Amino acid sequence: MARIESDTSKLVLREGSTTLTLDRDSGNATLQQKRLLWKKKPVEFALSDIDDIAVKSDIDAMSGAAIHHSVLHRRSGEVAVLTTEEAGDAAHTVEKLREFVGL
Repeated sequence: MARIESDTSKLVLREGSTTLTLDRDSGNATLQQKRLLWKKKPVEFALSDIDDIAVKSDIDAMSGAAIHHSVLHRRSGEVAVLTTEEAGDAAHTVEKLREFVGL
């Protein structure tokens, strides 16, 4: 399950090598991710640019197991996978993020 720390003005989601910070005071979001050993450049965007936050479910072709991702959609068309969790945990993560953003 993803770790979510929040107060009235800031929410921080940490899961694996992904950190998402949502800040109401500045109106900005920062997404930091790491691929293998390299940190990607942090991506900053306005909270108003968030179009949707949802659970995306797939079936693994090799094992047939269900895979559930929480994903963030931006108005620019970009999509970021935030977490990979069990169905219930992914739904809970998405619910908290949507509530904070106001979706």
